[in-house]
This record gives sequence, C-alpha cells and structure tokens, in this order.
Amino acid sequence: MIERYTNPEMGNIWSDQAKYQTWLDVEIAACEANCKLGKIPQSAMETIRTKARFKSERILEIEEEVRHDVIAFLTNVNEYVGDAGRYIHVGMTSSDVLDTGLALQLKSSVKLLRKELLLLEEAIRDLASQHKKTVMIGRSHAIHGEPITFGFKLAGWLAETLRNKDRLNSLEKDISVGQISGAMGTYANTDPEIERITCELLDLECDTASTQVISRDRHANYVQILALIGSSLDRFSTEIRNLQRTDVLEVEENFAKGQKGSSAMPHKRNPIRSERVSGLSRVLRSYVVAALENVALWHERDISHSSNERLMLPDTSITLHFMITEMTAIIKGLGVYPNNMLKNLNIYGGVVFSQRVLLALVENGMSREDSYRLVQKNAHSAWNQPEGNFKKNLENDPEVMNSLSTEKLSDCFSTELHQSNLRVIWERLGI
Repeated sequence: MIERYTNPEMGNIWSDQAKYQTWLDVEIAACEANCKLGKIPQSAMETIRTKARFKSERILEIEEEVRHDVIAFLTNVNEYVGDAGRYIHVGMTSSDVLDTGLALQLKSSVKLLRKELLLLEEAIRDLASQHKKTVMIGRSHAIHGEPITFGFKLAGWLAETLRNKDRLNSLEKDISVGQISGAMGTYANTDPEIERITCELLDLECDTASTQVISRDRHANYVQILALIGSSLDRFSTEIRNLQRTDVLEVEENFAKGQKGSSAMPHKRNPIRSERVSGLSRVLRSYVVAALENVALWHERDISHSSNERLMLPDTSITLHFMITEMTAIIKGLGVYPNNMLKNLNIYGGVVFSQRVLLALVENGMSREDSYRLVQKNAHSAWNQPEGNFKKNLENDPEVMNSLSTEKLSDCFSTELHQSNLRVIWERLGI
C-alpha cells in the first residue's frame, strides 16, 4: 500500500541503487582525501573519478558467492577501474563505508521529511486562520467542557508541527556524521586527516569517537523522532475521526465523487484516510524498541543491528513521509461544519455555560456553595433530556433570578469571553 501512494523521491533514497551510490560517493571522497595528501597518484585518481561505477545486479551476483556486501561492491567497482582500484578502500573497514553512506541516506530523508512537514504546516496554518472565530465546544474526557474555536484547536496542531520541524532540524545535525577511522576506530591504518577531508567533501561532520561503527544512539534518536512525529499525526487524525462521528459531525474528510464508503451500507462516509494515518503510526512506534536495543552492541561492534536496520530505517522514513503527505491532503480537503458546531455547543440549552452562571451568582453576593447547588440542579435537570433546556430552567428558578437580571443571565451564554484572549495565541503563532 505504501509504495502505491508514496512520492517516489523517498523510495528512491532507500533503493539499492541509491545505497550503492552513497558507498561509491564515500569511497571516491576518501580517495580524493588520500590524493590530496599525496597517497594516490593523480593519474590513478583521474581513473577513479572517471571510471568508478557499479551495477546493482552484478553486486548481488558477486555477493551470492562471497557472502559480503561491501566486498561484492568493491569487486564490481574494480571491474571498471582496473589497476587503479588498488587505491580504493585503503586503510578503511566496511563500516566506514556502510555507516557514512547510511548517514547520507538519513540526511536526505530528513530533508525530504522537512519539506513535506512545511507543506503540512502551511495547510494547518491556512485552516486555522480561516476558523479563528468558528465557535465550537471544547471537550475533556470526551464530555462537553466550555466553548473554544476550531481555529484554537488547530493552533495546537500548528504549534506541535512547528516543534516537530525543530526536531527534524536538530535530527539532521545529529545524524549527519561520518567516519573513516578503520578497524576498531583507532585510525591505526588511516590518517585522521583522511576522515576530516572525506567528511568535508560529503558535507558531514566527523564522529567524535566512533568505534568500528557509528554509535547507534544516533540512529535510535532518528527512529524515536520519526515515531514522535507520527504520534502527532495520530493525534490529529484521531481528533478528526472523533469529530466526524455521525452524532458529532463537526468536520468530515473529503468524500470524492464516485467514492464508496461500504459494500453493504450505501450511506457510509468513513474517515478512512485518518484511520490509515492512525494505523501507520503504530508501525512507527513498534520500531522504537528495536532501535533502542541496537544501542547496546558488543564491545567495539557487532552486526546485530544491521539486519533490522535494513528494514527499520527505510520503513520508518517511507512510512512517515507517506503519513505527512496524507495528513496534508486531509487538512486541505477537510469539510468544516460550523452549524453543527453551534448545535452541539448549545445542546440542552447551553449547559456548557454553567461556570459563567456560577461565577455571576458568586459575584452578585451568593455563596459559592449555594451557587454551585443551584447551577448543578438546573444543569442536571436539563442534561440528557429530550426537551432539556438549561437556560430556561434558570429563567424559571426564582432563587437564580432574584440574584441575576435577565440581561446578566444572557451575558453568561455569550462566547465572547472565551475568545477574548485567544489573540495571544494568534500572535505567538503568527496567524
């Protein structure tokens, strides 16, 4: 399913072709560093620059025999460069190529994820701006609380998306790290200057203290941040699913012409895209444990991380990329129903304004205990009754009306107070 929907850019980053290309980029950059330090003749370097290439199918064919992916890769490259190939991979170990090449893939993935997150930010910002004053009910414990606006709800999503953007910016720096430090990471057979020049050419930082691998706390951080962003999308999609329920119907996913909601029930219009996002977020979170367990490798390295990373890193990257693009499409096509929002807000004669009535009674001299008793009695008698009307109950209650004027009571049922300070949030977010 993911392959069918995902922008091929992310899939391309994690293809075998792209992986081998990053390996070749690392090897050529290391050769350039060696050449700069006088360890490779210019003529050999020119041959490597112009002739070094590979063929994915041939690498896999060789690997069938040698059972080692980097050796198979180097064997294939040497088939193109001939004698100059003896200068390739000198003083290096496989992980220098694998982990530095992986850093290039992860960096490219983060850049693409950030690009899509910017589009989601824009979509949420636009919708929030449109609905700054669209009044709806706020809910806690899934129960009606007090009035908010739909724009205010979206402002929370926008703030979270901005934090996720910051997380990706930090992640790019954390993951953009390479190593050319040789076996065990001690630089015994390679000059540290080779690492510095190679990483500079690749626009990476040198790892501070690699072993034979780059420590997996960086990769665990990558998976955790992607899972966290996925959980944010899950929060948005879960809210949409709840607000689209038939008995609520305050928002609704776009239902395309010709789309069918159910094989048996023609009336159905289901929030399938939001459900898809929620379901995929669980896949992202499921990888977090494996990523954390990869941190504890034996001694200076083992390869217990390698097998699951070949699934986990492409899968989390491609899955989150799809989820972000899907959520952007959902937001852009979202149907918003202000009339239903007002209807739900005013159910049972506006019981959600009970706090305003309580405070008004206290302000007019009634004790808090007596005020609470009166308001609760009138609210509960309206609650869940077919003809229940909180405001009418209050108007018919002598104890209430002896303390409040009709005008003062009506003011309690206005939403202006609930909107009056939201400008602070609009200013913070630039909406």
